[in-house]
Amino acid sequence: MPSYDALMGFETSFKGCVFSVLDSEKLDLKLLIEEMDSIDVPSVFICPISLEPMQEPVTLCTGQTYDRSNILKWFSLGHKTCPTTMQELWDESITPNNTLKHLILTWFSQKYLEMKKKLEDVEGRVLETLETLKKVKGQSRVKALKDLRKLVVSHVCARKTLLENGGVGLVSSLLGPFTSHVVGCEAIGIIVNLDLSSDFKRKNLMRPSKVSLIVDIMNEGTIETKMNCAKLIQMLLMEEKETKIEIVSSLSLLVGLLRLVRDKKHQNGILIGLTLIKKVLCSHESIRTSMISIGAIPQLIEILPSLNNECLEIALYILEILSTLEEGKLALKECPNIIPNVVKMLMRVSENCTQFALSILWAIYKLAPEECASKAVEAGLASKLLLVIQSGCNPVLKQMSSEFLKMCSVNYSTSSIFISKCMLTTTIQ
Repeated sequence: MPSYDALMGFETSFKGCVFSVLDSEKLDLKLLIEEMDSIDVPSVFICPISLEPMQEPVTLCTGQTYDRSNILKWFSLGHKTCPTTMQELWDESITPNNTLKHLILTWFSQKYLEMKKKLEDVEGRVLETLETLKKVKGQSRVKALKDLRKLVVSHVCARKTLLENGGVGLVSSLLGPFTSHVVGCEAIGIIVNLDLSSDFKRKNLMRPSKVSLIVDIMNEGTIETKMNCAKLIQMLLMEEKETKIEIVSSLSLLVGLLRLVRDKKHQNGILIGLTLIKKVLCSHESIRTSMISIGAIPQLIEILPSLNNECLEIALYILEILSTLEEGKLALKECPNIIPNVVKMLMRVSENCTQFALSILWAIYKLAPEECASKAVEAGLASKLLLVIQSGCNPVLKQMSSEFLKMCSVNYSTSSIFISKCMLTTTIQ
């Protein structure tokens, strides 16, 4: 942090500049502090009581400085000591520290000037780039879009300037059937960071040519591009129901989402992909058959062990939905090590995960009771079910576990081995 002497030098350097700002804009210290609450403030400007920048610094007889309102509140509570040193005060008077107040005002005024200039520079660069986009093609267009995307991602004011000056319409017009993927990637990277109206999305982004391009780019782009495309499609899905099916019925979209969730190196991408798949399946039952036909179930089962808790819960939910279809049950049964992998999910993450996992196992059990019971018990299902029954889970889940335990005991080949694997007491037997 800057020392007091260094800040005195700071005051001298910027004195003329700051006074001109104060004269022209009459900046208020309280407003400056509120506007710039996210910046790092020198420690000498911080009140030791509130740990906030001081607006009216006053000094005690001990030499310690505090904000006036905070030290007066300290005294009103009956304290007769210095809050920092805990020394008894031999003089209870407080002296305004005008020098420090001036330093604080100078420092915040200069930071305000820098911030204001930066914002003006950003706005100017956005407007200049938009003018360039109207004139150029080829690699020059790609470069302009890259520059604009960086500004939009980094600055709120850039997004605001873009929206207020027709920039979003210009950028969206670049998405079409003959748009190159490199231009499309940059345009989508800009659009996905903007707060678009429903009317704009319907009129400018819901066209079949644009949706088709977004899906194609998602299938072939980088991981960042895949995530941006998925986010944009999710934005479009917020529109009326009749328009949703036009987007989600594409097998290319479903394939692209599965590619996104299979990239184990990027948990954010997996989360975005799984969330969109969940939304699609919940909205349209007809899509579930398509998901099963493109091999979604074995792909999701394969990535289960590598998922974080949030992604795991969504993946199990998706598998549970797909398990309600006969094709889904068959696909689950055919997955290698499906039963041991799902049994591991019981009592691992959350109550929801346990319920989804049990539903999946139950779907497999209905197809092949003896085979499922044998593999499940060998994988430790019995002891997991007992844990569920003895836990504080909801009654429905407990009942489901109890029924499953009974069915496994009936279909397990050797009842004595089943009992030993369950570690049941005589009473429970």
